[in-house]
Amino acid sequence: MKPEEILVKSIDVGVSKAGKEFGKLAVLGLLAGAFIALAAVGANVAGSNLLLNPDTFGLGKLVTGFVFTVGLMLVVLAGGELFTGNCLMITSLLKGKIKGKAMLRNWLIVYLFNFLGALIVAFLMSQSGMFNTDSVALVTVKIATTKANLSFIQAVILGMFCNFLVCLAVWIAFGADSTIGKIFGMFFPIMLFVVSGFEHSVANMYYIPAGIFAGADVTWGQYLLGNLLPVTIGNIIGGAILVGMAYWYCYGKDSNN
Repeated sequence: MKPEEILVKSIDVGVSKAGKEFGKLAVLGLLAGAFIALAAVGANVAGSNLLLNPDTFGLGKLVTGFVFTVGLMLVVLAGGELFTGNCLMITSLLKGKIKGKAMLRNWLIVYLFNFLGALIVAFLMSQSGMFNTDSVALVTVKIATTKANLSFIQAVILGMFCNFLVCLAVWIAFGADSTIGKIFGMFFPIMLFVVSGFEHSVANMYYIPAGIFAGADVTWGQYLLGNLLPVTIGNIIGGAILVGMAYWYCYGKDSNN
């Protein structure tokens, strides 16, 4: 599809999302949170030894980037409601197809159930013995501690660039006609954000609680106010403004189609 055709698809998807009933949004949000969390679990296990060694850290980031991409693939291909991707609903709002109240309702419900889905996975992993493996426990604690100690502005900036790439991945997937096309379209932007160390609010709904459960010296208040809040702000800027509003301005503002 051409970009202007992808915009039409994005607007239609946003309208559909805005009209979903609470129960469906809750279940699909729960699933998406679990999908992203499970991708984070696999990424941590795959890259644990590499990430702990300064000489192989870059290779470890590349390995985790390859594995983590499965999370968004599950959301898009299997079906799920993911807060970060739903920032593209701004295109439907700007086109006048949905009300701001409907978009914010979707965002709030999906965000809360993404959190619940990721938190459940983090808790169950702590009970499963996953964190009894030294390298996995160490990398889980290290990641949580590093994320929780970002400054507010650092978290906003890293969150902004993260969802810029995530929403571009979703945007490209909208334009692909085949399953393999959607997979390739999502793979590279998501791999890039993970390798670059950008901050994804839903991924952090797993990473930091998992670290806390694994023994990281991080408080829940430090996580919620010092990381999750600024990362969420950055994610909204990156997805809704830098992708959704930018493409609407370029391809939809003056169009009646």
